[in-house]
Amino acid sequence: MTHTPDVPMPIKTPCIKICVVDGESGLCMGCYRRLNEVASWSKLSPDQRDDIMAELPNRRALIRPEKRAMF
Repeated sequence: MTHTPDVPMPIKTPCIKICVVDGESGLCMGCYRRLNEVASWSKLSPDQRDDIMAELPNRRALIRPEKRAMF
């Protein structure tokens, strides 16, 4: 994909449009990010976003299985 200088590059995101926060873990049930990460996502550097995205699969275990089964 060719980038045009006046058009912003799309930002990678793990969002799957299931925005429900688990009160116990503080994680989004859809993408497993913390609220502060969701709020600051567009301001983070690509490297910071990549670091967070690398952690997300392991965060799934922080949400009780019976809650994960709802989604």
